[in-house]
Amino acid sequence: MNAVRRFGSAMIVPVLLFPFFGIIVGLAVLFKNEAIMGDLADPDGLWYQIWTLIENGGWTVFNHMELVFVIGLPISLASKAQGRAVLSALMGYLMFNYFINSILTLWGPAFGVDMQAEVGGTSGLTEIAGIKTLDTNILGAIIISGIVIWLHNRYYDKKLPEFLGIFQGGPFVVMISFFLMIPLALLTSWIWPVIQNGIASLQDFLINSSYIGVWLFHFLERILIPTGLHHFIYTPFEYGPAVVDGGMKPYWIKHLTEYAQSSEPLREIFPGGGFLLQGNIKMFGSIGIAVAIYSAAKPENRKKVAALLIPATLTAVFAGITEPLEFTFLFISPALFALHAVLGAVMVTIMHAFGLVSGTMGGGLIEIAATNWIPLFSNNWNVYLAEIIIGIIFIFIYYYLFKYLIVKFDIPMPGREKSGNTETKLYTKEDYKASKQQGAAASTESYGSEYDEKAAVYLEGLGGLDNIVNVTNCATRLRVTVIDPNEVKDDTYFKEHGGAHGLVKNNESIQVIVGLSVPQVRDSIESFIDEQKVH
Repeated sequence: MNAVRRFGSAMIVPVLLFPFFGIIVGLAVLFKNEAIMGDLADPDGLWYQIWTLIENGGWTVFNHMELVFVIGLPISLASKAQGRAVLSALMGYLMFNYFINSILTLWGPAFGVDMQAEVGGTSGLTEIAGIKTLDTNILGAIIISGIVIWLHNRYYDKKLPEFLGIFQGGPFVVMISFFLMIPLALLTSWIWPVIQNGIASLQDFLINSSYIGVWLFHFLERILIPTGLHHFIYTPFEYGPAVVDGGMKPYWIKHLTEYAQSSEPLREIFPGGGFLLQGNIKMFGSIGIAVAIYSAAKPENRKKVAALLIPATLTAVFAGITEPLEFTFLFISPALFALHAVLGAVMVTIMHAFGLVSGTMGGGLIEIAATNWIPLFSNNWNVYLAEIIIGIIFIFIYYYLFKYLIVKFDIPMPGREKSGNTETKLYTKEDYKASKQQGAAASTESYGSEYDEKAAVYLEGLGGLDNIVNVTNCATRLRVTVIDPNEVKDDTYFKEHGGAHGLVKNNESIQVIVGLSVPQVRDSIESFIDEQKVH
């Protein structure tokens, strides 16, 4: 369980980047939409061009999500020299993809892959840092980064003969990774296209299976997100000929004015439009999940949890970008993510049964309102009203099911950790100032910053530098492995002298609940550890 908690915490490091960029993309899409902005959204106008510039920057983290996870995981999971671990993980992942590129360029037909095809769509190919390779999405990134981190933790301190000393440390880890990535790339080149082809063969079944097809489409689109194979589900529908030539999304936009003027039911206007309704899962499901996580958190932790959940939920609801929210529990509890996929598919299938069809409900509220509700509401208000009512009902279903399961099985979601047996409270600014003064008074040494002061207090409470095995952190907690847990003081010490919000002890695994300044405190602790090694 400690390993699961630590991995889940490590996932938060890259995930914390997503909400800001998601909000930027959502605003840009809103301000470029002609249905909302009118003539101001003229593609040849300066307004449109400025927001295009801003939107392109907003896609940075999403277009390079694999690299974000490869780089982000070692920051928390590497037990030493995190900066060098990041470099090793990045090199390992790039080598992995270069090997795949070479294998498929030389022997692509033997693996059933056409390396001459364009990246994206159903080709199964993508481009990573300029390398044309198989699209293993974040699953491949996480696996490769995890392997290199394990090698780093195991071999970074390996002592080599004097004449090989230049290869010690990071270079030695990269050397081992080099030879390990060759068989891994070969195995991936063999297995992954088979999986991709199996997904592609489902398309015909989905199209011809009525409500079953609609349910299965949305279930697979959601459940396959961690693997990247969801692209094979929605791309042929959104931009390919699965339903209409040219794709459902361009077809819907092209005929939007015609649909807005028609008084015929939506189902008759756009037959086959039961797919691409997954934006409803993002809008309604995300709210229920977020409230459940917040409600299941310990009362003393809810303020910190809310600070994480609010921007992530807004990003999912308005921009349709669910990674910030879903990745907070995806790898901690795959069963919850599977439930999410099932519930979401049931919800949109019921909406479809009430007459809901579309070609552009794959995003969030901004896209749905601009390309569906606003232009079509006057003639189809009854369908959209049913959509909203069903969505609200499912918010409560999501909430009660998720909260029950989180509490029942004690799933280690953010904010679920116990903070000790003594009274815990969220400290006010005055409390913090008082605790900082006490900490300063208790020490005769002058430190360079308030983070150094807190780090010194925490180190003393943890039994000193000699009692520390390794130090990592998540979004709000300092996670330390100690040699002798009996040397660790109680949580009252950490609260009164270091301004901490609590302490969690589990044998040698110690968690100091610091708050959002925990990365800086960890850096200060590691500086003290490095200084001790030098002296």
